[in-house]
Amino acid sequence: MANSSPREDETLVTQQICSLGLLPPPKKQCGVPLAEDVAELSVQDASGKGIPFGELFRERRAIVVFVRHFLCYTCKEYVEDLAKIPKSFLQDANVTLIVIGQSSFQHIEPFCKLTGYSHEIYVDTERKIYRKLGMNKGEGIASSEQSPHVKSNLLSGSIQSLWRAMTGPIFDFQGDPAQQGGTLILGPEPRWQALFIIISIDRARKFFNSSVPGNNIHFIHLDKNRLDHKPINSILQLAGVQTVNFTNKSFIIHI
Repeated sequence: MANSSPREDETLVTQQICSLGLLPPPKKQCGVPLAEDVAELSVQDASGKGIPFGELFRERRAIVVFVRHFLCYTCKEYVEDLAKIPKSFLQDANVTLIVIGQSSFQHIEPFCKLTGYSHEIYVDTERKIYRKLGMNKGEGIASSEQSPHVKSNLLSGSIQSLWRAMTGPIFDFQGDPAQQGGTLILGPEPRWQALFIIISIDRARKFFNSSVPGNNIHFIHLDKNRLDHKPINSILQLAGVQTVNFTNKSFIIHI
């Protein structure tokens, strides 16, 4: 039997890890290391303290949602639904949820109060990470499907955004209005997944004696326009987190 090349082994590893169902196929950048120069960039918390981006998910996986800006009505309504994810669901899966905006850090607390969001949140004021990750600018054409998380129409949503701009702590646009966001699943590789790819004692020793890098991209979706958010339950499923009923409808169980 001919020995396989390192490239063939790498392809096999990617295909087998992705085939487990918790991760997307290779075209979604399954298991690709996050560039060190991106991981080293800082985000700010609500107090203005800078934290290296890569530190947010080095120890455990994170669902990281980049929003357009805090005044965007579609982002507000999307984050309102993110706020409904119980912390216990995330803890059970050892996953953290992070929202990143592009405003000044002074807008974080009012935005959390407005949306009821209590998970982790930071800002990338200079949009350096947005740019490094290749996030889009302007309104591109995407699927005509209506986002399940956006309830307002363009007119009412825009009026709400304008009102919030006028009554906010600082009168500004809270970021570049042309900037689009995106969603990523980032963090370490669970060791149990690699058990599916160990095919020799040599490789087994090498595997268990090595550390698992923390800064990997397991999934990435770049929004094409303000309505192109990835449905939250799709992201939760990819991250191995229990899904949530966002309809607020009760279910009748027939006995």
